[in-house]
Amino acid sequence: MSTFDVAIIGGGPGGYVAAIKAAQMGGAVCLIEQGDWGGTCLNRGCIPTKTLYAVANLMTQIHDAGGFGIKIQGAEIDYPQVLAHKNETVTKLTKGIGQLLKGNGVHTINGYGKLTGGGRIAVNKADGSVDQISASKIILATGSEPANIPIFEIDERQVLTTTGILELSELPQSLIIVGGGVSGCEFASIYNGLGSQITVLELLPSILSTEDVHVVRHVQQSMKRKGITIKTGANITHVAKSETEVKATLESGEEFTAEKMLISIGRRLNSENIGLEQAGVETAQGKILVNDKMETNVPGIYAVGDVASRYALAHVASAEGIVAARNCMGEDAEMDYGTVPWCVFTIPEIARVGMTEDEATSEGYEVKVGRFPYAASGKAIGMRETDGFVKIISDSDAGDILGVHIVGAHASDLIHEAVVAIGLGATVEELAHTIHAHPTLGEAVMESAEAAYDRAIHIM
Repeated sequence: MSTFDVAIIGGGPGGYVAAIKAAQMGGAVCLIEQGDWGGTCLNRGCIPTKTLYAVANLMTQIHDAGGFGIKIQGAEIDYPQVLAHKNETVTKLTKGIGQLLKGNGVHTINGYGKLTGGGRIAVNKADGSVDQISASKIILATGSEPANIPIFEIDERQVLTTTGILELSELPQSLIIVGGGVSGCEFASIYNGLGSQITVLELLPSILSTEDVHVVRHVQQSMKRKGITIKTGANITHVAKSETEVKATLESGEEFTAEKMLISIGRRLNSENIGLEQAGVETAQGKILVNDKMETNVPGIYAVGDVASRYALAHVASAEGIVAARNCMGEDAEMDYGTVPWCVFTIPEIARVGMTEDEATSEGYEVKVGRFPYAASGKAIGMRETDGFVKIISDSDAGDILGVHIVGAHASDLIHEAVVAIGLGATVEELAHTIHAHPTLGEAVMESAEAAYDRAIHIM
């Protein structure tokens, strides 16, 4: 039996980051992963989808090239080459994680890890052998997988999960996306940009139900202008498949037909069959219960990422992994969820941090809102990227920044200024008085802060 200071089950963004951090702090660390390093994010989520997003966004810009005075004829998608680029990106990053683990002295085991109690883990390997591991501290980072919804009879050929669609060898001519949340809307923008005809069916009254109402309204209108059909309040009662198409029938009797269907309405936590019962680890509806130190109810066992987190976000999993690793190595660390950035890779992008306007109002704040449109930004006009705005929500009394929402080009990059501002307790006035370079998109953040106390220069 091999003995370690810290053993981690799961090599995704929570697990491998925790492993490296614990090793950097002097621990003898073992990382156990059944699949490829990087988990869902790197292999079946964030990285492959954002690689496809880059292609779709570029194609969108090519279609608009005439507005710049650039004549492009005959541009078309070579989907096999697009997939090759996606796969090369994933492979390069996966190998990079392997090198980082090796370089930091992390002992790695490829296999299925399961708690057996008393600080021990059994690792079932592909060759049928079993490694026995003992560790003073254990971190669970087993993640999640797409949920299997019986009504849809997922076959990964015509009815696809978010994993299966990334493996299609041909670009679907038409696609029904079931679910208008973050993932569904991202895939809608990606495959619309690649040239597919898209229909989004959402059960709730609105797509992107977690986002600020003004953001949702803007993005929905933008998606519809791009030819994406959006049907909300869509309760699917029957799905029929033939050799060439999939048909969804709604409770209302409406029917929608496409070549493929993508199911994007939830994920299943990987908390079953990993020995939680044997170890006495408490769960609620499949989620491992932890405190802000990422500790479970069992001393010495921690959990991070989707399987335990408040947020199913890769960057949150990594932050939680660092907190867990620090605690495993004797430090006293806690998670701070107050300044978590969210990014949605639709076209245009969405990014936010902090509260929505409705949330701030319901919390009892007297809200003051500042907005600045991309259409008034010199840089955005020159880029022909005027579709978007920055919205800052502040406390009208103290001037504290309560939330920032950005729709538009490079929103996912711009949001980090707001993350730092909120984290440091800056007021809207302090943000407005911070000199921003001209001409930049970042000026829109400054001007929205100015607008929050009625001092904006470049809008009425």
